[in-house]
Parts: sequence; structure tokens; C-alpha cells
Amino acid sequence: ITLNSYEDVFRHHEYTGRSGSMYGYEGIGSIYWHMVAKLLVAVQEAILDAQDEGASPATIRSLVDAYWRVRAGLGFNKTAAEYGAFPPDPYSHTPAHAGAQQPGMTGQVKEELLSRLLETGVRVVDGEIRFDPILVRPDELLPSSEEWEVYTLGGNWETVVVPPRSLGMTVCQIPVVVTLGADTPSIEVTFADGTRREINGLNIGPETSRSIFERSGTVARVSAHIPDDFAHAEHQDGA
Repeated sequence: ITLNSYEDVFRHHEYTGRSGSMYGYEGIGSIYWHMVAKLLVAVQEAILDAQDEGASPATIRSLVDAYWRVRAGLGFNKTAAEYGAFPPDPYSHTPAHAGAQQPGMTGQVKEELLSRLLETGVRVVDGEIRFDPILVRPDELLPSSEEWEVYTLGGNWETVVVPPRSLGMTVCQIPVVVTLGADTPSIEVTFADGTRREINGLNIGPETSRSIFERSGTVARVSAHIPDDFAHAEHQDGA
């Protein structure tokens, strides 16, 4: 009865989304940035599926290459002439004949947030944080040590020293540093009480992951150390 009432009111079976009509700047000849971002997420999922299913290195490399080709198609990678506006401007369509149209990035923001996490080496599987270098690009690693100011869960600014060949990001406001070039894969978790725990491998564990996701304040910092050969085994020159 409920479903029938819903159908009578909203006529869901007749809904065709945006396919029933188009604006002048949609359709053939337009770059729809939200769709490009959706494709980016789909390719990333294909990479992880291939990796988890034991696909050949060549297959994974080809998927990683396709990922970065899709990534290069997003607006912020374009020149102003190609984009039809300043690339950071929030426009979602770019037809060849008219430049950027329709203000508003719509859903691209969501897809960018979803895809960016793995690009920094962070992956979440079954509620657990894992570190995976499959999409970490060498040109995003710092060439030399830098200080990074982080606003912590405790409401304070703290300085984190990011070493060479590393990148830093926050996960639920916890500073996380990923470093390539270690002797063995390991994770160092620094807790709010000053104690530290060394973990062999690149899985942080469900309990520590839960503490980070819940923003409990018990975890202060995480550092992951990934050997070069481990990263190369995942994707050699894939980016």
C-alpha cells in the first residue's frame, strides 16, 4: 500500500532524470565535470578490485595509467583557454562552442574527496585504516623536510615535522604522515598520553581505526613507513 501510494503521488516509474530535456550546454560536445569525477571513482574501484583479486602487474599498471588520464581531464588541470574560465571557478559544464557554463560543481566535490584519500596512501577496508601506495605519486612527496601546522582535536595548533619523501594529511583531524623509502613496512601510532606503538605491516588495526573515526582524542598522530620495493611492487611507474 505504501509503495502504491508513493507511486501515485510521485509517479516514480516515469522519472527519467535529466534525459527528458537538456540545456543548451549539455549533451554531445560538453565536458560534464561531475561525470568525469564519477568515472575517476569507478576507475579507482577497479584498481582496488584488480589488486585484491591478484591481477597481473601489467593490468594494474594499465588501470593506474587510465586513472591519471581521467584525473588530468578535470577542470583544475586545464588552462583557462581550455576551460573557458579560470580552472578553479565552480562551473560544471564546458561545451566546445561556449566555454564554462552552469555555476556549481554539483557532485564533483564528493567524488574528489572520495578519490583523494587513496592518492595519499590511505585506504579504509571493513572499518580499518590501511596504507596502500598504489596511487601515491613521487612528485607529491616533499623533497626536503618541512614543518606542518595542524589544528588538533584538542583545539590547539601543533607543528608536525614531515620528513623528505613524505606527504601529510589529516584523517578525522588526526595528522597522518606517509613516508616512502623505509627498510620494512611499519606504522607508528602516537597516543595523546605520549606513548607510542609500533605496528609491523601497513594495517593499523580495527580498534585504533575506530578511535580515529570516533574522534575520541586517544590517538594524536600516525606515521606510516613504506619501502620503495613495496610501492614498486604495487605499481611501477604507473603514475
